Amino acid sequence: MFGKREAHLLVLNDLDEAREAVRRAVHDASPEELPGLQRALQILDEAGDGEPQELRWTRQVLTDAGVDPRTHEIAAVREVRRKLPGLSLASAADLVRRLKG
Repeated sequence: MFGKREAHLLVLNDLDEAREAVRRAVHDASPEELPGLQRALQILDEAGDGEPQELRWTRQVLTDAGVDPRTHEIAAVREVRRKLPGLSLASAADLVRRLKG
């Protein structure tokens, strides 16, 4: 608790607000605007696929590094901590294990 610094991973996600704004725009759209707004709404719906943002970030970090967390868990934890200095060992291990889960 005292004397130990740890980075905390905070994820901000405004997809719900963006989705609602596009829905309102679809409701008031002209025929010319409607197809583009419907496509934008589809993209927003697909972006919020239910996987937590911190797991998407972790998956992307490991994909970029070419590390498979299922077969190289220790290397995966090390890579996650390298990308986010100050992240505790326990937090990094939890992120990697959740990906495997």
